[in-house]
Amino acid sequence: MDMIKNFIYAGVGLATTTSEKVKEAINDLVEKGKISDTEGKKIMDDFFKSTENTKDEFENKWNKLSDTLTSKFDLKKNKEDNEVEALKKKIAELESKLATKAKKVVAKKPAVKKTPVKKTTPVKKATTTKKKVVAKKK
Repeated sequence: MDMIKNFIYAGVGLATTTSEKVKEAINDLVEKGKISDTEGKKIMDDFFKSTENTKDEFENKWNKLSDTLTSKFDLKKNKEDNEVEALKKKIAELESKLATKAKKVVAKKPAVKKTPVKKTTPVKKATTTKKKVVAKKK
């Protein structure tokens, strides 16, 4: 697209330079007396009329071309924009679902509290011995 703009600017620059050169050439002819002022003005008027007509034709063609290109590229751009927006929406939905699931997982997990371990002293067993009385059999 920049190349087309540069081409157009070059054309406009060329047209401007050409019109200035034509004016200078006609003024030179008038000064040298080769043509009269009225003839010089008539030549300039004819030149600018034809230039204006050419410019109008060029603008019409350019506008048609521009509209055609814009409509083709806009359709593609709009399609891509729609796809990008759909993907962004889907990502947002998935992130929301993921956040909801993460909250549920955190909520379901019971809080694990560490209970302090009580230090106990070992209990000594009483060392009482019971004697078994065994009856003797005769």
